[in-house]
Amino acid sequence: MSYVTLALGWALTWLLGLALLLALDWPRGSPEGRPGRAALRLGYAFILGALLLTLWMRVLSATGVRFSWVAIGVPFFLATAGLLAWAARRGTVSYGATRAAATRLWRPGLPRWQVLMWMLLLAWLALRLVLLAAEVAWQPLYPWDAWVQWATKARVWYELGRIVPFAPADVWLAGATGAYFDASPYAPATVPLLQVWSSVTLGRWDDSAMNLPWPLTLLALTLAVYGILRDQGAGQLAALTGAYLVASMPLLGVHVALAGYADLFMAAVYTLAALALYRWTRLRDWRDAGLALALAACCPLIKTLGVGWGLTLLAGLAAALFPSRGVRIVAIALAVAALALLALGQPGAPLFGQRVTLAFQSSWALLAQSDLLFASWHLFWYAAIALAVVGARRLVRAPLAPLAMIAAAGVGLLVVVFAYPGLAAIAGDYTSVNRATLHVAPLLVCLGALLWRELTASPAPEPAALPTPAVADA
Repeated sequence: MSYVTLALGWALTWLLGLALLLALDWPRGSPEGRPGRAALRLGYAFILGALLLTLWMRVLSATGVRFSWVAIGVPFFLATAGLLAWAARRGTVSYGATRAAATRLWRPGLPRWQVLMWMLLLAWLALRLVLLAAEVAWQPLYPWDAWVQWATKARVWYELGRIVPFAPADVWLAGATGAYFDASPYAPATVPLLQVWSSVTLGRWDDSAMNLPWPLTLLALTLAVYGILRDQGAGQLAALTGAYLVASMPLLGVHVALAGYADLFMAAVYTLAALALYRWTRLRDWRDAGLALALAACCPLIKTLGVGWGLTLLAGLAAALFPSRGVRIVAIALAVAALALLALGQPGAPLFGQRVTLAFQSSWALLAQSDLLFASWHLFWYAAIALAVVGARRLVRAPLAPLAMIAAAGVGLLVVVFAYPGLAAIAGDYTSVNRATLHVAPLLVCLGALLWRELTASPAPEPAALPTPAVADA
């Protein structure tokens, strides 16, 4: 029975995010005018619901209310019911549209050979998700950082029913009252709180079942990628191929199977924030802007490096607000930032509880080896570089420039982080190049898919010339 309550708990979390998006009528437009609407909503709904969950748990802890099914589940149920009632009153909940979206899953209306490819890709995605979920279910908490950095907090907070502080070793050894210790005492609380909610719904501590959010996050990210590609005009099979390319990344699968790290959730939140901002640049809908801002603001709540990832969205905003000079502004800003870091040199400064020494000592060789030579990424970076070279002109002008500038800023952030050991230490483990790269990889896949569509799209036909009216003789 406990596994049923676990499923119900996360279904309620997902449903709350969906109800919020329905109440906001996001994304706007008819299902016919905006294909991929259902997948886009479902993908964003889980991430939003999970973030709302952790924010509510923070509120409960701050007010002295113990974590429980009642304290968390009842308000969620009431909020979901209220939002769904509001959405139904406004007419944004449609049974017919839901049934049509589900029907298109099995009858996509494509030529026969494309239907075969569609079914094969769907079957592969379903099998991958099932196998990864099974791996999570039967394997105890295994990754090193997962049980010395994140799950330590989850176990303590679950047992105490509230958030309590963690302190560095010297403070803890000095006898700090009410403080606990682990390998990363200043790590944000979001990921441990997800594990706490799983344990609350189970009614016990289970270091396997508590990691259910990891396969759910991969499912949500896959749905969101498919939805945004359809929303931006890609065909059904092309959009599903883009979603397949994201879900099939080897390192992404590793982070689901070896659940417990924060990097998968960081990648999902950052990617969805960037895609929401990109959608705003195309449609100028305030809902997209609000969603991008909310998700970007939540990036630092997942990992300390999330501050940097959130700030990279400013590059896309500049490219959107200044179409003729945006790319130049972003290039100058990145150059100035690099020069400022070089000028700062050796001094140490406290940041996130650590003393940062900005001493230039690049590990770019390690970054290049990891991305281009090792098996973690296969041909991903070669394909990304080739597409960037071929489509360079399209990347610096509308409509792709804002998303391309965000991706460029993200890659630039990686280059800067692994040029300074002090910053790399804050990012996580100095040797964890792949984990930091994972944050920007799904966004690069989306950008590559959109660029490929631009490169292969047939040019719009020239409008037919109107016949010249006959001039009456004088």
